[in-house]
Amino acid sequence: MKIRASCTLDLHLEVETPLILMLRPKSGASQWVYREEYIFSHQVNVTEYQDTFGNLCQRLIAPAAEFRIVTASEVETADAMDECPGAPFISVDQLPADVLDYLVPSRYCESDRLGEFTLSLVGQESMGYDQVAAISDWIRRTMPYLPGTSEFPLSALEVRAQGHGVCRDMAHLAIAMCRSISIPARMV
Repeated sequence: MKIRASCTLDLHLEVETPLILMLRPKSGASQWVYREEYIFSHQVNVTEYQDTFGNLCQRLIAPAAEFRIVTASEVETADAMDECPGAPFISVDQLPADVLDYLVPSRYCESDRLGEFTLSLVGQESMGYDQVAAISDWIRRTMPYLPGTSEFPLSALEVRAQGHGVCRDMAHLAIAMCRSISIPARMV
Protein backbone atom coordinates (compact mmCIF):
# COMPACT_ATOMS: atom_id res chain seq x y z
CA MET A 1 0.00 0.00 0.00
CA LYS A 2 1.25 3.48 -0.83
CA ILE A 3 0.75 6.17 1.79
CA ARG A 4 1.30 9.90 1.45
CA ALA A 5 1.88 12.02 4.53
CA SER A 6 2.58 15.71 4.84
CA CYS A 7 3.03 18.30 7.53
CA THR A 8 3.29 22.09 7.56
CA LEU A 9 4.40 23.96 10.66
CA ASP A 10 4.21 27.76 10.76
CA LEU A 11 6.17 29.19 13.66
CA HIS A 12 6.36 32.81 14.80
CA LEU A 13 9.65 33.06 16.65
CA GLU A 14 10.69 36.25 18.41
CA VAL A 15 14.18 34.94 19.24
CA GLU A 16 16.48 32.35 17.69
CA THR A 17 15.13 29.04 18.93
CA PRO A 18 16.84 25.65 19.15
CA LEU A 19 14.57 22.90 17.77
CA ILE A 20 14.72 19.14 17.68
CA LEU A 21 12.30 17.79 15.09
CA MET A 22 11.13 14.24 14.44
CA LEU A 23 9.27 14.64 11.16
CA ARG A 24 11.01 12.14 8.86
CA PRO A 25 9.77 8.57 8.48
CA LYS A 26 12.42 5.87 8.49
CA SER A 27 12.73 3.04 6.00
CA GLY A 28 12.91 -0.37 7.58
CA ALA A 29 11.49 -3.87 7.56
CA SER A 30 7.87 -2.69 7.61
CA GLN A 31 8.04 0.31 5.27
CA TRP A 32 10.06 1.85 2.46
CA VAL A 33 10.26 5.64 2.08
CA TYR A 34 10.54 6.17 -1.67
CA ARG A 35 10.00 9.94 -1.88
CA GLU A 36 10.60 12.67 0.64
CA GLU A 37 10.70 16.47 0.84
CA TYR A 38 11.87 18.51 3.80
CA ILE A 39 11.75 22.27 3.25
CA PHE A 40 12.58 25.19 5.55
CA SER A 41 11.54 28.75 4.71
CA HIS A 42 14.98 30.02 5.78
CA GLN A 43 18.38 28.47 5.26
CA VAL A 44 19.49 26.80 8.49
CA ASN A 45 22.20 24.35 9.46
CA VAL A 46 20.69 20.98 10.30
CA THR A 47 22.34 18.09 12.10
CA GLU A 48 20.57 14.76 11.84
CA TYR A 49 20.92 11.92 14.33
CA GLN A 50 19.06 8.83 15.51
CA ASP A 51 17.73 8.82 19.04
CA THR A 52 17.86 5.76 21.28
CA PHE A 53 14.60 4.49 19.73
CA GLY A 54 15.91 4.76 16.16
CA ASN A 55 13.85 7.85 15.27
CA LEU A 56 15.39 10.26 12.77
CA CYS A 57 15.84 13.60 14.55
CA GLN A 58 16.89 16.95 13.10
CA ARG A 59 18.57 19.54 15.31
CA LEU A 60 18.70 23.17 14.23
CA ILE A 61 18.47 26.76 15.39
CA ALA A 62 15.47 28.47 13.84
CA PRO A 63 15.79 32.20 13.14
CA ALA A 64 13.83 34.93 14.88
CA ALA A 65 11.23 35.18 12.11
CA GLU A 66 8.15 33.64 10.59
CA PHE A 67 9.60 30.17 10.06
CA ARG A 68 7.87 27.49 8.02
CA ILE A 69 8.70 23.79 7.93
CA VAL A 70 7.11 21.63 5.23
CA THR A 71 7.55 17.88 4.95
CA ALA A 72 6.03 15.37 2.57
CA SER A 73 6.70 11.66 2.22
CA GLU A 74 5.50 8.76 0.15
CA VAL A 75 5.88 5.39 1.80
CA GLU A 76 5.26 1.81 0.68
CA THR A 77 3.89 -0.49 3.39
CA ALA A 78 2.18 -3.86 3.60
CA ASP A 79 -1.42 -3.84 2.36
CA ALA A 80 -2.74 -5.02 5.72
CA MET A 81 -1.60 -4.92 9.31
CA ASP A 82 -0.56 -8.12 11.02
CA GLU A 83 -3.40 -9.54 13.06
CA CYS A 84 -3.28 -12.22 15.67
CA PRO A 85 -6.61 -12.39 17.53
CA GLY A 86 -6.30 -14.38 20.70
CA ALA A 87 -2.55 -13.79 21.03
CA PRO A 88 -1.89 -14.20 24.74
CA PHE A 89 -0.89 -11.65 27.32
CA ILE A 90 2.73 -11.90 28.44
CA SER A 91 3.16 -11.23 32.15
CA VAL A 92 5.51 -8.43 33.12
CA ASP A 93 8.02 -10.81 34.70
CA GLN A 94 8.35 -12.61 31.34
CA LEU A 95 8.78 -9.51 29.15
CA PRO A 96 12.18 -8.76 27.61
CA ALA A 97 14.05 -6.01 29.48
CA ASP A 98 14.16 -3.77 26.40
CA VAL A 99 10.36 -3.27 26.43
CA LEU A 100 9.92 -2.51 30.12
CA ASP A 101 10.32 1.24 29.53
CA TYR A 102 7.10 1.06 27.47
CA LEU A 103 5.10 0.19 30.59
CA VAL A 104 5.88 3.28 32.65
CA PRO A 105 3.75 6.44 32.78
CA SER A 106 5.02 9.54 31.00
CA ARG A 107 4.06 13.20 30.61
CA TYR A 108 1.60 12.40 27.80
CA CYS A 109 0.65 8.84 28.78
CA GLU A 110 -0.55 8.79 32.39
CA SER A 111 -1.06 5.04 32.44
CA ASP A 112 -0.98 4.99 36.24
CA ARG A 113 -4.29 6.89 36.23
CA LEU A 114 -6.15 4.91 33.56
CA GLY A 115 -6.12 1.30 34.79
CA GLU A 116 -9.60 1.20 36.30
CA PHE A 117 -11.13 2.98 33.30
CA THR A 118 -9.36 0.72 30.81
CA LEU A 119 -10.37 -2.45 32.63
CA SER A 120 -13.99 -1.26 32.68
CA LEU A 121 -13.84 -1.19 28.86
CA VAL A 122 -11.71 -4.23 28.05
CA GLY A 123 -11.65 -6.38 31.20
CA GLN A 124 -14.07 -8.90 29.67
CA GLU A 125 -11.77 -9.48 26.66
CA SER A 126 -9.12 -12.20 26.56
CA MET A 127 -5.94 -10.73 28.03
CA GLY A 128 -3.47 -9.57 25.41
CA TYR A 129 -4.17 -8.89 21.73
CA ASP A 130 -7.94 -8.85 22.12
CA GLN A 131 -7.70 -6.12 24.77
CA VAL A 132 -5.51 -4.01 22.49
CA ALA A 133 -7.99 -4.50 19.64
CA ALA A 134 -10.84 -3.46 21.96
CA ILE A 135 -8.94 -0.29 22.98
CA SER A 136 -8.37 0.56 19.33
CA ASP A 137 -12.03 -0.08 18.47
CA TRP A 138 -13.21 2.05 21.40
CA ILE A 139 -11.03 4.98 20.32
CA ARG A 140 -12.26 4.73 16.71
CA ARG A 141 -15.90 4.61 17.86
CA THR A 142 -15.85 7.31 20.51
CA MET A 143 -13.06 9.80 19.74
CA PRO A 144 -13.67 11.82 16.57
CA TYR A 145 -10.61 12.88 14.61
CA LEU A 146 -10.88 16.68 14.30
CA PRO A 147 -7.94 18.31 12.47
CA GLY A 148 -6.77 21.59 13.95
CA THR A 149 -8.25 20.99 17.40
CA SER A 150 -4.98 20.27 19.17
CA GLU A 151 -2.42 23.02 18.72
CA PHE A 152 -0.15 21.66 21.44
CA PRO A 153 0.37 18.11 22.68
CA LEU A 154 -2.35 16.90 25.02
CA SER A 155 -1.94 14.12 27.53
CA ALA A 156 -4.03 10.96 27.38
CA LEU A 157 -6.22 12.17 30.25
CA GLU A 158 -6.76 15.52 28.54
CA VAL A 159 -7.72 13.79 25.29
CA ARG A 160 -10.16 11.52 27.10
CA ALA A 161 -11.77 14.52 28.81
CA GLN A 162 -11.88 16.53 25.56
CA GLY A 163 -13.44 13.63 23.66
CA HIS A 164 -11.73 14.31 20.32
CA GLY A 165 -8.35 15.20 18.87
CA VAL A 166 -5.76 14.59 16.20
CA CYS A 167 -3.86 11.39 15.46
CA ARG A 168 -1.11 12.12 18.01
CA ASP A 169 -3.77 12.57 20.71
CA MET A 170 -5.40 9.25 19.86
CA ALA A 171 -1.99 7.56 19.95
CA HIS A 172 -1.24 8.96 23.42
CA LEU A 173 -4.57 7.69 24.70
CA ALA A 174 -4.15 4.21 23.19
CA ILE A 175 -0.59 3.91 24.51
CA ALA A 176 -1.60 4.98 28.02
CA MET A 177 -4.53 2.58 28.06
CA CYS A 178 -2.35 -0.35 26.95
CA ARG A 179 0.33 0.49 29.50
CA SER A 180 -2.33 0.77 32.23
CA ILE A 181 -3.09 -2.95 31.82
CA SER A 182 0.60 -3.95 31.62
CA ILE A 183 0.83 -4.19 27.83
CA PRO A 184 3.98 -2.40 26.58
CA ALA A 185 3.23 0.31 24.01
CA ARG A 186 5.01 3.20 22.30
CA MET A 187 4.48 5.57 19.39
CA VAL A 188 6.52 4.76 16.29
